[in-house]
Amino acid sequence: MSSSTFDPTSAVPPEFAGLVRDLQHATGAILKPTALEERPVYGTTLYIANCVLDTRFGLFRAYVFQDIIDKHYIVALAHGDISTAATLYTRLHSSCVTSETLRGCDCDCVQQLEGAFKVIAEKGNGVLFYLLQEGRGVGYIGKARDRMLVQASLDQISTFAAYASMGLEKDHRNYENISHICYLLGIKASWIVLTNNPDKVNALRDQGLKVAGTEALEFEPSPFNLAYLTSKAAGGHILKRPTETLVKRALPPEPVKPFRPHALPEAKRFIYSASYFLPMKPVDNDILLSELQFRELFAQPQTTDRYMAGPDPLVLGYRMIRDNRFLVKINPDALAAHRKNAPEDPIFDLITTPYWFRVHVYYDIVTSQDFVVLTHGHPRSYDIPVVRLHSESLFNRFPLRVVSNRDKMKESVKHIVTYGVGAMLLVYNDGRGAGFGAYAADCMMTETGQALSSNEAYRKLGIEYDSRDYDASLILLKHHIPNEKIQMVMNSPGSLVKKPEYAQALNRQKFDVEKWIFLDEESVGD
Repeated sequence: MSSSTFDPTSAVPPEFAGLVRDLQHATGAILKPTALEERPVYGTTLYIANCVLDTRFGLFRAYVFQDIIDKHYIVALAHGDISTAATLYTRLHSSCVTSETLRGCDCDCVQQLEGAFKVIAEKGNGVLFYLLQEGRGVGYIGKARDRMLVQASLDQISTFAAYASMGLEKDHRNYENISHICYLLGIKASWIVLTNNPDKVNALRDQGLKVAGTEALEFEPSPFNLAYLTSKAAGGHILKRPTETLVKRALPPEPVKPFRPHALPEAKRFIYSASYFLPMKPVDNDILLSELQFRELFAQPQTTDRYMAGPDPLVLGYRMIRDNRFLVKINPDALAAHRKNAPEDPIFDLITTPYWFRVHVYYDIVTSQDFVVLTHGHPRSYDIPVVRLHSESLFNRFPLRVVSNRDKMKESVKHIVTYGVGAMLLVYNDGRGAGFGAYAADCMMTETGQALSSNEAYRKLGIEYDSRDYDASLILLKHHIPNEKIQMVMNSPGSLVKKPEYAQALNRQKFDVEKWIFLDEESVGD
């Protein structure tokens, strides 16, 4: 029996049914609240908040939940009528910070995420379940160590073999929260599941939920995710393109050497757990080339003229940047059309030329959180690296119409790549360090008029303006830059005014900010 139709009072003698009703919310309680303060819980799943998200594919309502045992969040993104529809389209999507926040292109996760949004919007009714179960449930530490080992083997060890070598199962995900959420939202419909993974279909059926069918979400492989997709196909996913594609695998730009986790001598709270290369999608179609790469591609003037000629040129322009490197702006649509006529033209390599960043992953024994540092280039003693502390915005992982946090990420990457040397630390905690639950509650309170601003919402939540641990972040950044002189990327001068803790931490950690790079003069905070 589906948990959405389960009667909680059936588990106790009839004379105690009233006690159960006083304790337990009825099915569908979230859609029919009796008080704004109510937070229904069912099983291990606690309802926290809901708010509207304006996506490129239409309006979705985000219902935010948290598992009360392992504390991970689940977001049910609902579109259309989910109460009375007989059948709903759905995707059970596990988080992928590298592709959804860090612009990585070594998997197909962000394509599947946005593809599912598109299908659900086109069908008119559905729920996308977004589960924070990174790396098939092992977390980013396990995922990063997998990537380190796979890259060190030059893709000769598959992702599943890497998991097995570390004593991990191939999949540690748990989907039990889905039936709890269906109960709390009162969903009784059957599901058409957007997936290539039969295990997800079985997980729904095992919970008593009805599956009416499945639809695949498959995309053309890239040189950087072909090995990963091939491993998934061998592991039981229904994928055809990895064996049919003409794409060739691409390897990291430098050798990767695996290492055992170890505490940092200067800050033993941090366990350095993994390091590997992330191919990052270029910003604004500006492709980064070394001088040698540029000269080989544009060896003859007539070649340059040919690529840049006509009303729809393949290359829109180029410019030299620091250390004799080049940024070449391409026209992807024109390149794709031209490829049909000249498939061997080396210009097509630009479409899949990424920005290479090195990912360094740490585990903090104080907060039990992961810390992620991205580095670019090889710093010399006289370099002044471009540095950014970038706060995570989980909602910005989705295809919203306005993605200010994602835009700041792109601009920060552009500054680092243009200078040639830099580092970025990802601050996971949403809501200025208070966590995603607080941020979601803030969104709900301001949307419903319970608070007139985020500052008022934070006061009602009993939260300080800024709860981020800047000292911890800066200690890690110092581990990756050659000296104390840096160029610091901030949103605006107002950010420093509203966050004195930031400047104080810079002083305590003895950073010398040679230059402030402000992304948005109108912004009031990160």
